Amino acid sequence: MTAAGTVAWRGPDSGAPIGVPLVDLLDRVLGTGVVISGDLVIAIAEVPLIRLSLHALLASVSDRVPAPWDDGGPL
Repeated sequence: MTAAGTVAWRGPDSGAPIGVPLVDLLDRVLGTGVVISGDLVIAIAEVPLIRLSLHALLASVSDRVPAPWDDGGPL
């Protein structure tokens, strides 16, 4: 039984669970990279007191790709 607005999977592995294994997902994310960003606001009585902006870049590092800096990097 499917919910309204969804389509049942009718592929060759229709008995398999729907989704991507975590290992495959991590391989794709680290292979191409991903940027995660968000805002966190702490408020009391609808008065914002603290705002945090969070930004993260996840990507893999390869020895085959040279660093863009002449000395190997800022670290």
